Amino acid sequence: MTGTIGAAIQALDAADFVAQVRQAEDAGVPVAWTTIGGAGGADPLTAFAAALTATSRIRVGTAIIPTWPRHPVTIAQQAAALAQLGPGRVRLGVGPSHEPTMVRNFGVRWEAPLTQLREYLTVIRSLADAGAVDFEGRHVTARAQWREPVAFEVLASALRPRSFELCGELTDGAISWMCPKAYLVAEALPAIERGAERTGRAAPPLIAHVPVAVSTDREAVRAIARRQLAGYQSIPFYLAMFREAGFPQAGEGYSDELLDDLVVSGTEDEVVRRLRSYVEAGCGEVLAHPLLDLDDRAGSIDRAFRAVAATQRSLDER
Repeated sequence: MTGTIGAAIQALDAADFVAQVRQAEDAGVPVAWTTIGGAGGADPLTAFAAALTATSRIRVGTAIIPTWPRHPVTIAQQAAALAQLGPGRVRLGVGPSHEPTMVRNFGVRWEAPLTQLREYLTVIRSLADAGAVDFEGRHVTARAQWREPVAFEVLASALRPRSFELCGELTDGAISWMCPKAYLVAEALPAIERGAERTGRAAPPLIAHVPVAVSTDREAVRAIARRQLAGYQSIPFYLAMFREAGFPQAGEGYSDELLDDLVVSGTEDEVVRRLRSYVEAGCGEVLAHPLLDLDDRAGSIDRAFRAVAATQRSLDER
């Protein structure tokens, strides 16, 4: 069995971000991931540059950098700089994010997001693979020439089957979020295979991004999850996915059943078993996203990192 278990970094600022990446490496976590807000509002790609120079082994990945606010050549240039600082350690994950956030925060004209993602991936992939791009599409015009290619992984977020298919076609991995495991197995994995088959390539891994809490207080975990994951229960794409996954009442709030499916919690041994179960079900990787107990923030992070490292050791020993 193969599989990699990584952890999300949730920091208060850039200095805390670098410290947490070092903490993750010391704990034995193989990959440190971040969302756009993972450095407390500071730019995560810039923070990763500092983290790469402060560590020696841990790989770093973005899950995700939103495409709308940045030109794909700019994103690729940033990733190339990181890859030069940490060869073989950089994983660039991009995605369109969500319409309400992109329109409200950046004033973007949201239309055909899957087409927009395809164009971004085409441009970034060309620069990463060949060091050059000459592309003109519906959303993107990009012409650039680098002295030489700089290798880094190119990944993308996915939620519905068409986006998982696109990842199968063009990326080194598909990053999910808030998806029940049964949905990943029944819908996402076959979609990635279909996309890969269309282009005659091997299917890239599905990276299951899942909330994690090492705690046996199930009610407390549910309460934290309801607060920290509240926004997703009002986004139409997520509601449709929840319903397809067998939770038809998702629009009325998170049921205990849905939260217990989405959130991996329990003792460290129980968390290890559940994280392993994603790999055993066919997901190539797992991205564990610690739910933070605000009364014990440092403990929440430390327990999650230890569980991730223990899961990785158990997979490596198989």
